[in-house]
Amino acid sequence: MANKKWAVKRITVNLAAQEAEKLEKYCQQTGRPATDVIRELIRGLSVAEDTNDSNR
Repeated sequence: MANKKWAVKRITVNLAAQEAEKLEKYCQQTGRPATDVIRELIRGLSVAEDTNDSNR
């Protein structure tokens, strides 16, 4: 397995008890780690393109 540099930025997320339970249950049902689930959800977010980014 290739060595991946995932730790570009580490964040802490505060979840309500029900949210944490739901994430834990989903991870148990799918056999996937929470980090992978959260990363996939973030990748699926649609973001408007910032026209200023192309000028940097």
